[in-house]
Amino acid sequence: MSDMKRIGVAVIILLVSSTVVFSQEFSLSTNLVGYANLGTMNAEFSYAATRHISVNASVKYNPFTFHKGTSRQFQSRQQSYAAGIRWWPWHSLSGWWVAAKLQYQEYNAGGILSRRTEEGDRAGVGLTVGYTYMLHPHVNMEFGLGGWAGCKWYTVYSCPKCGIKEENGRKAFILPNDLIVSIAYVF
Repeated sequence: MSDMKRIGVAVIILLVSSTVVFSQEFSLSTNLVGYANLGTMNAEFSYAATRHISVNASVKYNPFTFHKGTSRQFQSRQQSYAAGIRWWPWHSLSGWWVAAKLQYQEYNAGGILSRRTEEGDRAGVGLTVGYTYMLHPHVNMEFGLGGWAGCKWYTVYSCPKCGIKEENGRKAFILPNDLIVSIAYVF
C-alpha cells in the first residue's frame, strides 16, 4: 500500500471516528404536550457538555387567538425563553435526569376557564425531573414533570376583548410549567 493510500485511509478513519463521537453530543427536541396548549410551538436544543451534564436552551411560541373579536374569544398566547442545565446520573441524553433553568415569558391568557384575561411578563427559575428513553441511536422519547417560580408583572382584564382593567401589579408566583412528552433527535 502506498503512503498516499495509507494517509487517505487514516484521514477517513479519523473523520469517521470524530463524527461518531460528535454524533451523540447534541439533541433537538419538541414537546408534543406543548401543542395541546392551543398550538404552542416549542423546541429545545441540548449539548452534552460532559458525561453527566448537558446544557440546553428552549423556546415556546403561541401567537393564536381563537374566535377573535367575538364574545367567545380565548387565547393562551406566549413567547417564552429558557436556558438551563441537566444532571444525568448515568449518561447524558439517556436515562433519568434532573434539570434547573432560568426562564422569561411574555403572556396573554384568558377566556378559557373564565372570561377574565391576564397578560404580562414572568421571570423565574424552574426545576424539572424526567426520564429519557432511547428508541433508536438517533431518536429519544423524553418524559418529565416540573414547575417554576419567580416574579410576574401583570394586568387582569374583565374579558379577552373588553379592555376593562380589574387589577395590575407585581407579585410572586409558583406554577406547574413542564409536562413533557418529547421526541428528540440526537446527533
